[in-house]
This record gives sequence, C-alpha cells and structure tokens, in this order.
Amino acid sequence: MIVVKPPGPRSRELLAKQSKLETKAVIYPKAFPFAIDSASGATVKDVDGNLYIDWVSGVSVLNLGHRNPFVEEAVRSQLGKVWHALEIPTETRIAFLERIHSVLPPGMKGKAKVLLTVTGGDSVEAAVSVARRVTGKRTVVAFEGAYHGVHQGVVSLTASSHYLDYAGVSRENVFRLPYPYSYRFPLPVENKDDESKVVIRYLEHLLEDDHSGLDDLAGILVEPIEGEGGYIVPPEDFLPGLREVAERYQVPLIVDEVQTGFGRTGKFWGCELTATTPDIICVSKSVGAGIPLSLIAYRSEYDEKLEEGFHLGTYRGNPLGMAAGTASIDYMKRTNLLERVRTLGEKTKVEFERIADESKNVGEVRGVGFMIGNEVVESKETRKPSKALANGFRRSMFEQGLLMHTCGHFGNVLRFMAPLTIEEILLDEGLGIYERAIKSA
Repeated sequence: MIVVKPPGPRSRELLAKQSKLETKAVIYPKAFPFAIDSASGATVKDVDGNLYIDWVSGVSVLNLGHRNPFVEEAVRSQLGKVWHALEIPTETRIAFLERIHSVLPPGMKGKAKVLLTVTGGDSVEAAVSVARRVTGKRTVVAFEGAYHGVHQGVVSLTASSHYLDYAGVSRENVFRLPYPYSYRFPLPVENKDDESKVVIRYLEHLLEDDHSGLDDLAGILVEPIEGEGGYIVPPEDFLPGLREVAERYQVPLIVDEVQTGFGRTGKFWGCELTATTPDIICVSKSVGAGIPLSLIAYRSEYDEKLEEGFHLGTYRGNPLGMAAGTASIDYMKRTNLLERVRTLGEKTKVEFERIADESKNVGEVRGVGFMIGNEVVESKETRKPSKALANGFRRSMFEQGLLMHTCGHFGNVLRFMAPLTIEEILLDEGLGIYERAIKSA
C-alpha cells in the first residue's frame, strides 16, 4: 500500500539525519531509501505510512517473520529475568542448548558439542579456529563466490576481493576452488552433471600431489547453497563428494549454514538436502530471530583439544537471543512450516520460471524452498550480467511496495528470501509486482 511515492518527506528527513550522523559506508539505506516505523510478519511500514511486502527478511534473519507472536512472548518473558549472564548457566541457556542439540543434522545428534558466538562471521571464525586447533594445520579450502563474513580473522575466506581491500589484510592460508555454478562454470565439462565431479577430482589431485601447492590442510569450508554468491544450488553429489574427501584425508568439513539454516531450504539445514553430515556447522541469522546470536556445533572429540577460554566473547549466548532461539525451534517443531516452505517454494519457483521465460533479461532461475535466485542479464543470448538492470528492477519493486534485494558475483541476482511464514496473498501480490517490474524493461 503506497500512499506517497517513496521516499516520502519524513523518510527523507530521517535519511538526511542519518547521513549527517552516521558513516557513509552503510549500504542498505541506498538500496532501500526509506525509514522504518514498524514491522509485522511479512510486512514493513515506513514513517510516511507506506506498507511494503518484505522479501528480504533482514537477509534471512527473520525466517519466522517480524515480531513472530510466539517468539515475542518468549522474549518478553525473558526481559523480566536476566539480559546478560556470561557463560553461567540459566534455565534459558540450558533449554536453548537442549533444543539446538535436538535439531542438529542426524549424523551430529548426540555426538556434538556447542560453542556459542555472536555473529555469523564470528561463528565461521570460531569454526576455522577449532579446525586449525584440532588438526595443527593452517590452510583452509574455500570456494569462489563464498561469503563467510568480514572479521579480520575470516575475511580472507570470503571470495570478494573488495572486502579484503576494505579490511587491509592479505589472503593467507586459503586455497580457493570453483563452486559448481552451472550458469557460469569456468571449466570445460561435457555436461552439467560433471561440474561437481571436476571440482572434487581437482581437490583430490591437490591433496595427493606434493607439488600442487596445497599443504597442511586444516579444513574444507563450504555453503550448501551459496548465498551472497548468487543463490547457487550445486549438483546433489557436490556436498557428499566433499564429505568423502574429508573422511579419506581426515580433514574437517565445515558447513556454513548461516543463511541456509533454520528452514530456509525446506529442510532444517541445507546440508540435509543431500544427507551430508558436517564435522563443524556454523549457525547464525534466524537462530536469534533478529537478536544477535550464533554458534558452532562440532564433533565431541574435538572438544578434548580446546583449552579454557577458547574463542572468548562477553556477548556470547545472550539470554534474550537464546529465549528467542528456543521459541523459534519450538514453533518450527509444532507447525508444518518446513513442508509449507517446500510446497510454496516450488510454486514460487515455477512462477519465477514462467516470468523468466517471458522476459528478455532473466537468464536463469535457481533455488530451493524460500531461497530462489533470478539472474539478470543484458540478454539471454550473451548472458552478460547486468547489475544496473537488477538495481533498476529492485528500485521499481520498492516504489510499488515490494522489498527484494540483490546478490551474486556481479551483483545481478534478485533473490527471494521472504519470511517462511508469509501469507499466500502477500506472496501472490509480490509476484505480481515482481512481474511488472521485470517486464517493464
């Protein structure tokens, strides 16, 4: 419901004040130039009275929607108890730990330890630290297109070179391989089914050849579906292939579930799509339902090599976040949410594919569940990526009342990441706005 063309006068006023008071390095006010008044479920209201359908979900932080009533009740209850407790046990902490253990991938249940962290990047940094500690080695294999955070200790594992430039660090102890990105796979293959096999075969070569340049391997770090890289879904044999290599060479497999976890793919974890068990799993975003909270879970035997004070942080395990996390898991267990995501996700993907077939500028639609990418190109014949067109579509949707964000190697992928609880009427209305924007080019 757009009552005044965004940004409205009150939004412009607050945006101007923010620009004066806060660093120009912020990015989201440039993508979505408005000021938020309130949000509920899958809608956001700005200070000028405009109401938007939210297909961003705080970048998959709000899988259960804004202010989910079930989660809100749990947080309100915790507000009257304790807000900060270090690592000292509380009933809230134990309840959360029990819940998170109960939903770990099948191969990890009853065989894991948990270490609480604060952000997604912090969880990946902790995971790599654990892998390096237990192996006594340094080098980590990561993948093109990967995003694992921008902490000083983990930014080198994120593929985009400009984050390294910003951080002022060099890329050390990282060996990067292609991710099986079918639409733009850089190596020659006879058919798409061979892409993951080529990557796995090359990884095996690196490990077997003393002159390959890959030595003292501490771990393999991978996203089940690449998030910021462009919502890239690898072939089904990719993660199982990495699992086999990890077992054969006794190398920890670290699975980054920061964006794919908590039901986003229609499974609780993205790695469950291919029944792949990690040695270490990284969890963040929706685990705290909008309250900063993250963690890693890892094989119990790894714990024997960790000393007191390993990977410290005073904000780890915030009680409000853990109350939200417990409620989120309970909500997902008590509802048919995962089946809903699978069913509605497939329906939505079919609609995106229809629109792509009828458009000039959507070269590929890919995704699983509520994690769907639409790759925008100058033309389907050249496949040349167009960030400018993608940004134009985003702005057009914004002005019509739909929030949809971009990602990808070239910033040209429009990604669907609505709350998993979105009402079907809002989903359909959003698809109508999306179609109008795409066909306006």
